[in-house]
Amino acid sequence: MEELNQHEEEIMSLFWKQGELLIRDILEQLPDPKPPYTTLASTVRNLERKGYLSHRMYGTVNIYKPIISQEAYSKRSINRLVSTFFGGSVGSFLSFMVKEKNISEKEISELQDLIDKMDKPSS
Repeated sequence: MEELNQHEEEIMSLFWKQGELLIRDILEQLPDPKPPYTTLASTVRNLERKGYLSHRMYGTVNIYKPIISQEAYSKRSINRLVSTFFGGSVGSFLSFMVKEKNISEKEISELQDLIDKMDKPSS
């Protein structure tokens, strides 16, 4: 599956929040300056070609919906990030995040709780 650029991710976030959308619905929600309708339509068609959206016809209008969840996309993106920049090491990634202070004390505690739960054998 092809990667998304920042603009495509912005559009996909609308689909992940709302489900099915018409191109005019997307256009209304984008900040100014809004892209031309035809440019947005082209971007949506590219998202469909890349395998992120599907559509159904309602009269003469296409209604688009996501076919990949935000969770699946996030998981794939994080895995790619860890693989590309941290040699596949989740530990190196987490160490980097902690050093950059992008993880709060509370989040570190929650991660430790998660690790502790994973380490316990199932009964």
